Amino acid sequence: MARKLETILDGIAFGEGPRWRNGELYFSDMHAHEIVAVTQAGKRRTVASFDGPVSGLGWLPDGRLLVVSMADQRVLRQESGGFVLHGDLSAIATGLANDMVVTASGQAFVGNFGFSLHPPSEPKPAKLARVDLDGSVHEAADKLMFPNGMVITPDGKTLIAGESWGRCLTAFDLASDGTLSNRRLWAAFPDTALPDGICLDADGAIWAASPLSSEVLRIAEGGTALERLPTEQQAFACMLGGADRKTLFVLTAANSDPADAAANRTGRVQAVQVEAAGVGLP
Repeated sequence: MARKLETILDGIAFGEGPRWRNGELYFSDMHAHEIVAVTQAGKRRTVASFDGPVSGLGWLPDGRLLVVSMADQRVLRQESGGFVLHGDLSAIATGLANDMVVTASGQAFVGNFGFSLHPPSEPKPAKLARVDLDGSVHEAADKLMFPNGMVITPDGKTLIAGESWGRCLTAFDLASDGTLSNRRLWAAFPDTALPDGICLDADGAIWAASPLSSEVLRIAEGGTALERLPTEQQAFACMLGGADRKTLFVLTAANSDPADAAANRTGRVQAVQVEAAGVGLP
């Protein structure tokens, strides 16, 4: 029997960066300029609001929340009095700052578009930034075609990044100091699919949201599509969560246009049960 995605929350503008933590799915409602948390039963709360679009989420080892502020190319850190600057990406990012993964030791890797998506411009490669605990910002990798969702394996030694415009997943060896090396193709995507947000499961496969083909795919290293679940709208992000981390949450919307998303609020959080639990980070 085919799996069926069930909607647990609708009426959001555009969901991105889903993360499961303490019984809730946190995500950025990018074009509503806020961070939202929702339980598996659909109970919603607003975590924080901002003056502009936000995307990637993560936590430092001491539990402080990080969020990517897209337009001003900054990573913000939540303190008792509100959000403060954690890292300035403007010397590295050549487009809107976007998704992020934070290591167990607190290093934040942040991608960016590399070019303008709205209005569209010629695609160009981008650099991946790393923000260390002290707030210093470093170039982690270059020549990535729209670096997007990222995962870190449970042993902390491999970082895998989705290249949306490269239509592939790219792996790096991850050293304890945050250095990336041994760049290699992890998987190329079939036909019209491409990776946006991604998450890793206990069998070593990666779930990827693919907006252009309106689906989530489970991809094995090497590129075999193990499963493909169609979505009614474009799929932009996914995360394995729930008590046993066997609930696949999928964030969808009619499209990614900022004005349309803010006006029409077609965004949904959907969920389906799967066999392999989520592992690694985020």
